[in-house]
Amino acid sequence: MAGRNFLFVPGPTNVPDRVLRAMSVASEDHRSPDFPALTRACLDGLMPVFKTTTGHPILFPSSGTGCWEAALTNCLDAGAKVLIARFGQFSHLWAGMCARLGFEVEALDVPWGEGAPVDGYLSALESDPQHRIKAVLVCQNETATGVTSDVAAIRGALDDAKHPALLFVDSVSALASIDFRMDEWRVDVCISGSQKGLMLPAGLGVACISQKALEASKHATSRRCYFDFGDMVAANASVISPILRRCK
Repeated sequence: MAGRNFLFVPGPTNVPDRVLRAMSVASEDHRSPDFPALTRACLDGLMPVFKTTTGHPILFPSSGTGCWEAALTNCLDAGAKVLIARFGQFSHLWAGMCARLGFEVEALDVPWGEGAPVDGYLSALESDPQHRIKAVLVCQNETATGVTSDVAAIRGALDDAKHPALLFVDSVSALASIDFRMDEWRVDVCISGSQKGLMLPAGLGVACISQKALEASKHATSRRCYFDFGDMVAANASVISPILRRCK
């Protein structure tokens, strides 16, 4: 059909013309001397987007779903217990991934159209004196319903329960669109993507990990390879491609 195709879906969003024009260049050689500066600019530019001074931004060639998997397999032991609310298609899918990867899932089922149940999270955490729950998962904005949840309140529930679980936040359709504060809310892994609030083409999984999450990844027993945080953080520190580093 002649004319311009506009997207009228929750995401991917329409890419602005200035971004499309900026993309109309030849691909950059990832072995060139200019590539490290390009990579560093991207990573440094993400720090204020996540509102962090201590987190580690990571870019994966993937969708946000890849970052879901990265958060789970990097930070948790095989079979670890996770707590998640299901209140839309994407929180439902994330819970399903947890089960498929062999984690024990405690799900808080909420009618679609409502947000993450803070009282439900608090009750579950207070009912876990042995701290079997190792990670708390929440979608900041459930893309399927357009309902935003209060991440700061979920952090408050963890604090009120004096629970040490890691906090994973799906901010795929929230980051750069809805207020997100990595450091202030003490989020351990933020999961996002290029195709929504960042208004870029789909294809980049955009994540940020706390120092606590990075330390957890050094000891977690779940297997990972492509989505290894350690490889990415080490490579980003020297701005060298992980593939090149492995091939030296």
